[in-house]
Amino acid sequence: MYPRTSLIARASAAAILAATAFALPATASPRDKAFFDQVAGNWQGSGEIVAGKYKGTKFNCDLTGESAVAKSAGIQLDGFCRVGVFKQPMSALITKAGATYKGKFLDGAGGKGLDITSGQVNGNKVVVGINRQKLNGAMIARLESDNKMNITISVKVENKMVPVIGLSLDRNLDDIAVGSIK
Repeated sequence: MYPRTSLIARASAAAILAATAFALPATASPRDKAFFDQVAGNWQGSGEIVAGKYKGTKFNCDLTGESAVAKSAGIQLDGFCRVGVFKQPMSALITKAGATYKGKFLDGAGGKGLDITSGQVNGNKVVVGINRQKLNGAMIARLESDNKMNITISVKVENKMVPVIGLSLDRNLDDIAVGSIK
């Protein structure tokens, strides 16, 4: 099995998947672009592993998503998640691939991360498929308001999707630029 910090890092990486999908290439549908424009920026929040060996483990994340420079790349996410004194860097890249989404957390499933294998935006939520070796699952990120987003990570066990991670993020309003009105 994986060491606890490695498992928590992977779990945190999966949990912050929603924060990776902030901007899309020009071919994105207006519906998708509107959703991702709403979630661009800085987010902070806490989460918990709710099932499995590390059930009850709590963590905090601080994430920033910015549009990628290249047209084919949608977003580059950077930040970290912390469990006690352990701090794990987080990064992600997501791109529009036809009618779906592709991407990776950290260095993808070939390394220590996860692959994003599919995705769809529907109203105020995005659902993406995640994969690492024999692990298949899904991440649902729901925008509850302009400044609140909830994320659930589930994994497939036999024929059932089992929620394993919950994360609640709040927009970091201190980092929003303000200006005067003329």
